[in-house]
Amino acid sequence: MDVDGSVILPVVAAAVYREEMAQAVLSFKRHGQYQLENALAKGLGRAIRASLGNGANVRLVPVPSSASAYRKRGFSPVHLLLRNLWLHGELGGFVVVDALRKSSRINRGSTTPGGIRGAAGMANHSGQKGLGRGQRARRVRGSMMSRTPRRRLIRGQPCIIVDDVLTTGATLAEAARALHAAGGIVVGAVVLSATRAPDAGGVVSEAPQVSDSHKDLEKNKRRKDE
Repeated sequence: MDVDGSVILPVVAAAVYREEMAQAVLSFKRHGQYQLENALAKGLGRAIRASLGNGANVRLVPVPSSASAYRKRGFSPVHLLLRNLWLHGELGGFVVVDALRKSSRINRGSTTPGGIRGAAGMANHSGQKGLGRGQRARRVRGSMMSRTPRRRLIRGQPCIIVDDVLTTGATLAEAARALHAAGGIVVGAVVLSATRAPDAGGVVSEAPQVSDSHKDLEKNKRRKDE
């Protein structure tokens, strides 16, 4: 993924977002088909291992869901899948650090390694469906920041960003910016599935909306239906 024309962020995807995979992801995230969790977690786990082998001393940093998405679903899909892998002992030497959170205020001075800067003002976190690459990048820029207590866990450490669906790469670029600002060394990203990236001015269609390891994974257990 070309972050800003100069920085290349290597991304490993478990699958292409189409046909059965697209249906499975949407069914899991939006329609309560939680029996898909094990299968999707296994796919994500294989992609994680393909990214850096056994992952010794590598931090896996999940992309946070937006507050509205979390309230609607009652869980964060990425956190839930990582928790599944942790419970089954399939994370190897990787350590999950919930180091990012959504921020309603854009950080004026934050930059990526390639020099992306957030504009001043308030971030707009409404859905991104139907937006092109540039529009998505502008919408999410400055929308994430590091969790202060977790900065020491990522400072100077290699980090891999984990998300569910890669569309234009705007979300991963913003996560990379926030981690870099906190002192983390972003070495790549892993996603459950990836769409074909559109042209800079193109429109994306049929894409879903996207957002201590033990403690972090436990708090993201899926809530039981009431």
